[in-house]
Amino acid sequence: MAASAGLSSSALLRHTPFQRYFLGRVFSNFSRQIVAVAVGWQVYELTGSAFALGMVGLVQFLPTALLTFIAGHAADRYDRKRVVQICQWVEALTAGMLAWASFEGWVTVGLIYFASVLFGITASFERPAAAALVPAVVPAGGLQQGTALSSGAMQLASIAGPAIGGFVYAASPGAPYAATAVFWLLAGVLNGSIKLDRPARTPDVPTLSSLFAGVRFVRDNPAVLGTISLDLFAVLLGGATALLPIFASDI
Repeated sequence: MAASAGLSSSALLRHTPFQRYFLGRVFSNFSRQIVAVAVGWQVYELTGSAFALGMVGLVQFLPTALLTFIAGHAADRYDRKRVVQICQWVEALTAGMLAWASFEGWVTVGLIYFASVLFGITASFERPAAAALVPAVVPAGGLQQGTALSSGAMQLASIAGPAIGGFVYAASPGAPYAATAVFWLLAGVLNGSIKLDRPARTPDVPTLSSLFAGVRFVRDNPAVLGTISLDLFAVLLGGATALLPIFASDI
């Protein structure tokens, strides 16, 4: 529609499918940042070890590294809305398990590592599926604005989420997990209730060639390869923030 070419942010947020998608993304992204803070503080309180704290990042990174191609292929082949919803409900159950263990006093570092692996797996599948869902939840002409709002929600969560997580963790180690379990549950409900503006396309038969199609695209486009490489270095250096509990408590 020509009228939607200049769609404003407020108009897009009143569009029910995008509104539910956006709220789900906000709940999920804030939950991920809050849990990251809680996990870091709790592991360091339990062990006092910088190595144990660093291992949290490793056990979350490995699923992402190993499942990149499979997760991207799943976002292309299966119902993205359901992929996102399942991931968020698994995250809710995992956070609920950590909340229960923390409140009852039987939480262990091993349990936190196990939960971190689950968070890493779900994040690997949720992120590409959620990003690819944007075109199906915005009206015609609203893709650019919808993508910007979705990215803005992620940036806001990355800034405000850790601060919120720290305040909630100060009240009780189990409180951040309990809160995020509720948030992820709500996010899953919101995503499950979305009526897509565009029907999902019939998935292609999976092949090894289609699995690595993204790799070929990046290889053949130097601009994309350069951008991804730059982001990779930022991510690698940004991992130092995982050590903040040590600085906050000991330095």
